[in-house]
Amino acid sequence: MADTTHEDAHGAQRGTGGMGAKQAITQAGQGDARTVALPADFRLAGLDEVKTCLVEAFDAPAVQLDGAAVERVDTAALQLLVAFRREASARGQSPTWLGVSAAIHDAAGVLGLAKALELPAPMPA
Repeated sequence: MADTTHEDAHGAQRGTGGMGAKQAITQAGQGDARTVALPADFRLAGLDEVKTCLVEAFDAPAVQLDGAAVERVDTAALQLLVAFRREASARGQSPTWLGVSAAIHDAAGVLGLAKALELPAPMPA
C-alpha cells in the first residue's frame, strides 16, 4: 500500500501508510512554527515518516516536538531525535517540547539521553 499525505481541517498534514501504523503529524502553528507529533508506537518500524517530517521541519523558523502520545519507544527512535536536535542546533534552531510521555522520559533516562534530548522535567503523577 502506498503512503499518502492529506491535510485535515486544521491544516495538519497526516500521513497514512501500510500496516495501519499511526504516523507522525506535522502542523503549522503560531508564527509558522512547525509541530511534529510523534506517534504512539515510536519505534524502528515507523521511523521513516517521522524522519521525513523532522527533515522538513528544518525549513521552519521554529520547531515543536510533541511526544505526549508516545506509548512505545525504542533506542533507534531516541537516536533519531538526538540526531535531529544536533542538526537543528547546528542550523540555529532550538526545538522545544510541547509534551513528553512517561515512556520517552523512562527510555531516555535508562539510555542517558534525557540531557541530549533537552527533555523538560517530568510531571509528577
